[in-house]
Amino acid sequence: MINLTSAVEAILFAAGDSVPIARLSLILGVDEHDIECAAAELQEYYSANSRGMRILRLEDKLQMCSAPEYAAYITKALEQRKPPVLSQPALETLAVVAYFQPVTRAYVDQVRGVDSSYTVSMLQDRGLIEECGRLEVPGRPAVFRTTDVFLRTMGISSMAELPPLPEVSAGEGMDKLKEAIDKLQAAENGEQLSIDDVSGEASEE
Repeated sequence: MINLTSAVEAILFAAGDSVPIARLSLILGVDEHDIECAAAELQEYYSANSRGMRILRLEDKLQMCSAPEYAAYITKALEQRKPPVLSQPALETLAVVAYFQPVTRAYVDQVRGVDSSYTVSMLQDRGLIEECGRLEVPGRPAVFRTTDVFLRTMGISSMAELPPLPEVSAGEGMDKLKEAIDKLQAAENGEQLSIDDVSGEASEE
């Protein structure tokens, strides 16, 4: 009989990306709860034995990743360059999407008070947001949501872990948006997102 924990470990290792718990359940023929228990057992083993791997829970998905304490060595070994920090406009756009998703670009523009075409495109390129459908209205505008990359960057396993934001309508605009940005910055892992260390993107609107 197959060892469930080892099977989950093997699949996550081979996948190299997040895998839905429901898919693991279907593949291995067990309940989703059993998959979650196997993942927890793996995580406990990795932590207790100071292994270089970790199991991340990303909403309804699981992903194997390297332990954060080895990030600097991995970066050197793979000759990776640290992504440029996000600018203030990018953080504003990301905050709107994160707290009010799914949203259209027009909604982001309305809240920010400026055109957000460039920042939306840039955040898509960085994998932090993605198109998740279109509204059934004239023009069928695309709607956007955050991604698993966003969760990993923020160091959280689900959107429910974001600090709560007081209810706000688009009409209140930038008065309340600063709160969203501050909460995003407070929750992030201190490496990729920053308001104070603004990159050259600051010239964008």
